[in-house]
Amino acid sequence: MLASSSRIVLRTSAGIGRRAALRAAVARCAAEAPHLASYSSLAESGRAPHYPSITLASKQQVARKSALPIEEDPIRGDYDSSAIYSGPDACARAGITSLGINGPTTIYKNQTFEELFQHEVANAEGEVADAEYGDTFCVDTGKFTGRSPKDKWIVKNIGSESEALIDWGDVNQPTSPEVFEELYEKAVDHFNSIDRAYVFDGFCGANPKSQRKIRFVHEMAWQQHFVTNMFIRANDESDLEGFEPDFTVINACSQVNEEFQRHGLNSEVAVVFNIEKKCAVIFGTWYGGENKKGIFSLMNYWLPNEGSLPMHCSANVGKKGDSCLFFGLSGTGKTTLSADHHRALIGDDEHGWDEDGIFNFEGGCYAKTINLSEKTEPDIYRAITKDAMLENVALKKEGNHLVPDYFDTSKTENGRVSYPIFHIDNYHKPQMAGHPKNIIFLSCDAFGVLPPIAKLSPEQAMYHFISGYTAKVAGTERGITEPTATFSACFGAAFLTHSPTRYAELLREKLEKHGAQAWIVNSGWSGGPFGVGERMSIKTTRGCVDAIIDGSIENTTWETDPLFGWELPTSVPGVDEAVLKPRNTWPNPEAYDAAEKKLAEMYVSNFEQYRGKGVDYSVFGPKV
Repeated sequence: MLASSSRIVLRTSAGIGRRAALRAAVARCAAEAPHLASYSSLAESGRAPHYPSITLASKQQVARKSALPIEEDPIRGDYDSSAIYSGPDACARAGITSLGINGPTTIYKNQTFEELFQHEVANAEGEVADAEYGDTFCVDTGKFTGRSPKDKWIVKNIGSESEALIDWGDVNQPTSPEVFEELYEKAVDHFNSIDRAYVFDGFCGANPKSQRKIRFVHEMAWQQHFVTNMFIRANDESDLEGFEPDFTVINACSQVNEEFQRHGLNSEVAVVFNIEKKCAVIFGTWYGGENKKGIFSLMNYWLPNEGSLPMHCSANVGKKGDSCLFFGLSGTGKTTLSADHHRALIGDDEHGWDEDGIFNFEGGCYAKTINLSEKTEPDIYRAITKDAMLENVALKKEGNHLVPDYFDTSKTENGRVSYPIFHIDNYHKPQMAGHPKNIIFLSCDAFGVLPPIAKLSPEQAMYHFISGYTAKVAGTERGITEPTATFSACFGAAFLTHSPTRYAELLREKLEKHGAQAWIVNSGWSGGPFGVGERMSIKTTRGCVDAIIDGSIENTTWETDPLFGWELPTSVPGVDEAVLKPRNTWPNPEAYDAAEKKLAEMYVSNFEQYRGKGVDYSVFGPKV
């Protein structure tokens, strides 16, 4: 630990001298923090990934293909609320003694991007990847390369508001206050046994009216790096004056819950939320997404109680202030289609819709890297530079360099990169916009049944919002050998805390009040199912989206689909009319009719679970 005389508060304006002091301090800390030196032994026990022993505390992070050196990056330097607290009162000064954590004698709070990089390297928490656009830190999260949904639990506090409002079941699994208290005490005891910790204070939600103050307590620098990328950062210390968190996450990922069977839980991994206590604990998983999606689930609880709609979608806005929402599951084109050089990106994943309009929950993006190239996803590819962080991405040696290999999925197909949103050139700095004019439900239909574009009535929009349909194709997951329908309520079932019909009712209210138009856009197959037909070209899908956004779609005539009931355009500017009616693209129209009927029956069967819960929208689905 640092001696009291070494206490420092680091500011960006201190320039090169500040960085020299930082590197010396980090080097001393790395040598004096035995809990960080134990990563290798934890890895051998299966509790942590193995980090190779390296000594790069003085490494300078390099940016490439940029006109500005790292010290002069104007946006990067906007965020500095960094502090280091050391001595016996470190936890009190960092604001975490109220949690029961008072053991660490050094607390790194809200470190800057450069400081985090230096800590990551000094702590040997991963590797420095020589990405094309700049040095990028890369971590390995061990055996967990994705969320562990069966290990996520919510405390059922009898008689509380949350007990009455939460849609308890497979997604929102209940556990008891007694189990939570045991795990909470275990997490606190762990942090009290180590010499230093990382604390991040930030925000979720760009609209101050519904914004939440979030605190994270972590063991490692890269975990603070992740939440610094993903949540809304304080510009300076003044933003954190009087900061009292609305929710705190204590991430004791290196520890496991050996008592899970006695607790009635699923495994040694535990991600447990206590809404009334305003705290969560994490055990046994190093995956960064647990931090992000845990808070998203909470926003899905809080906002509907205030009459606002939380949404799992991307969003962009035009020069005239016309915003658009893109709902869609993985592989539907949500990220690609919301990235439009003629429009500004608000966010790529989590948003809210309130009386003022729409707003981003986050301060960054968390994108998949599988098969990533500059040609296919230029915005994401170029965002992988200094301050971004790669997660579970394979690295290959090229001379003396370690280079990301996005086509090597031997570790996982869920390789990720997190980066601050200012890495996107045309991001919308306010992170808020007016009420959307259009709402697009994206589907990748591998059965070749859905049209490339269809117009929905408000009631049909509710039906398809609740359905949340797409399809998986052979090869995307183990055991998938033919197209498989996937229905995820509200395009984000795993994160919903209320009943899906509650979110649908909120969407209906927004559509009616603000006159937004809902659409289905299919980025999947045409001319037959996967293996027979062909994937819609990006030109076709982009043409449909462009016609929606610029309004040219309204100049066409419409025909009603007899089975699904939606309206099909007879023409779309720049789109081949032959693909607009999917039946006409199949070599055997009767085979199409059979496939359409089969898919319609899947819709109807899936929707049975929502009968009797709120308004019955089943009458607005397919007529089978």
